[in-house]
Amino acid sequence: MTAALQLPSLLDEKQDWTVDDLASLPKDLRYELIDGRLVLPSPPGIHQILGVELVLALRPGCPPGYAPVPDMSLSVDRRSELRPDVVVIPERDLTKSPVPIKSALLAIEIVSPTSHARDMKAKVETYAAAGVKSYWVLNPGDADGVVLTEFRPGEGGAYDVVATASKLFATDVPYPVTIDLPALTRLRDRCSGD
Repeated sequence: MTAALQLPSLLDEKQDWTVDDLASLPKDLRYELIDGRLVLPSPPGIHQILGVELVLALRPGCPPGYAPVPDMSLSVDRRSELRPDVVVIPERDLTKSPVPIKSALLAIEIVSPTSHARDMKAKVETYAAAGVKSYWVLNPGDADGVVLTEFRPGEGGAYDVVATASKLFATDVPYPVTIDLPALTRLRDRCSGD
């Protein structure tokens, strides 16, 4: 029996996963492990196109020795291995997977209808606890346009929301970057036929 055929029964049997259990999964399977819970995301094409646009926007000002990368696994601890849609990591880690989360300069999640709660709660807590200095959530499903929410560590290490934007977004943290959210909204609308 192939790994793909065994996967549904394996998922039904397992309730609390660890990174050690991930070795039993097919190598080409896209997954995240969030606090012992295995998640098998399947983002739509627009989600992936927005990720590429973010990578391109992040590249020009990226600090020497770092690179923005789509869809990279980050090892957190024994019960968590996150896979942000875009992450800025040291170039020395580009041939590794997963990359230690402490290497991440910036992590970005793009919200899908099934990931909103995870991206805005569980992952906020995990990235903050791991010491990632900057975390962004891009929500393409907002009626007013694509919305970016920026999180940074506040008192006690927990993240605070420092900005929410649907227009031009500019920041100097973790490095100077500008994201044209109206252009992403137009792209979203064009792809959805609106």
